[in-house]
Amino acid sequence: MMNPEPGTQAQFAAALREADLPMPQGLCAWNGPDPARRFEVYRNNVRQGLLGALSSRFPAVERIVGRDFFTLMASEFISVNPPRSPVLLAYGEAFADFVAHFEAARSLVWLADVARLEWARGQAYHAADAEPLAATAFAALAPEALGDAVLTPHPSLSLLSSPFPVATLWAMNADEMPLAPIADWSGEDALIVRPHGLVRVYRLPPGAHAFFSALSGGESLGESAETALAAMPDFDLTAALALLIEAEAFIALHVRETSDAR
Repeated sequence: MMNPEPGTQAQFAAALREADLPMPQGLCAWNGPDPARRFEVYRNNVRQGLLGALSSRFPAVERIVGRDFFTLMASEFISVNPPRSPVLLAYGEAFADFVAHFEAARSLVWLADVARLEWARGQAYHAADAEPLAATAFAALAPEALGDAVLTPHPSLSLLSSPFPVATLWAMNADEMPLAPIADWSGEDALIVRPHGLVRVYRLPPGAHAFFSALSGGESLGESAETALAAMPDFDLTAALALLIEAEAFIALHVRETSDAR
């Protein structure tokens, strides 16, 4: 670009996102070909790269709405949400909120939560590795010390609460379970974690979201159980502890001394 005018970089970036915008004035190619044609190729490559990044991050959303609709929705997202990092792994964080307000998807009120679950899976996949806590760590505790145990969450652990059956919707569109009519559209809570190489999604029983949230926030097992019971009187602590061990969602344990208590 010869003698760029102020604001040219912003114009260049905007033209990359918007196919209808003209090529910024002043562009030239070192080897002589028509710069407009080269710019169109570059613009298409950028668009396809961002579309590919969103498609790979939100495959269940794409499967639900179909490729054409997803491309339309993703293209609109790209036009108003350009990447803010050169790392494409970080692109798409705002996609779920965009989907929630996308007029053409207004009837699919649950679609944004499926996108949130998929984003959480992507974050879990790229989280730091850590050795999960062995079940024997609990067996080694004296019974009277169990309630004072404080756990450290796995770096990949996240929780999602939805007023829709989000875990079921995701699973049906991720080949985790067969497609079928959903008779019960009650809300579902999910736990997402990658203790080893595979990201796992667990549909949580009643009260377990409050329990795992409290544990992840630094409350002891006893305090977390009280928090869960306050949120859901029929909370099943035994089932939650079994899931805690099965999911391998924590990496360390220590027993809080009396002086550590809040």
